[in-house]
Amino acid sequence: MASNQYVHHAPRIHPSAFVAESADLIGAVDIGKDASVWYQVVIRADDEPVTIGEGTNVQDGSVLHIDVGMPTELGKGVTVGHRAIVHGAVVEDHVLISMGAVILSGARIGRHSIIGAGTLVLENMEVPPGSLVVGVPGRVVRSVTNEQIERIHRTAEGYVERRGIYLERLARGPS
Repeated sequence: MASNQYVHHAPRIHPSAFVAESADLIGAVDIGKDASVWYQVVIRADDEPVTIGEGTNVQDGSVLHIDVGMPTELGKGVTVGHRAIVHGAVVEDHVLISMGAVILSGARIGRHSIIGAGTLVLENMEVPPGSLVVGVPGRVVRSVTNEQIERIHRTAEGYVERRGIYLERLARGPS
């Protein structure tokens, strides 16, 4: 993992978090308990902080960045799918951002929401809690179901388990 200080800010990683060797963390990045940052992820917090909450997973090839005056905040139990981009936005607890989705500056994604694969969430969009958002540009199409909320939780919990497996393997060294 490349962990780089920017000006006076260096990444802070909770001891229970997993950060893949090929991930790049720059500046004021704060990674919470049981979180995971996977392969080829870039998190750049040069002018504002990027906060990754407890049990949150940022999957392969994703990019998290900030905008001036707009930090990026991911709550607890968030899943950021492969190759997604979150830029200067707030994502509340237990949200699923599907593969290839893009969340632009100033957006706020409410708790227990799902952002569909390839969706573009425009600047300053306010997504109410429990919403399913799809399309380009993204729009709320309906409320999520209880089954979908359970899936959001199961997905995040699965990545917490996977994080533990990877940390154990790293601690053991090559076999």
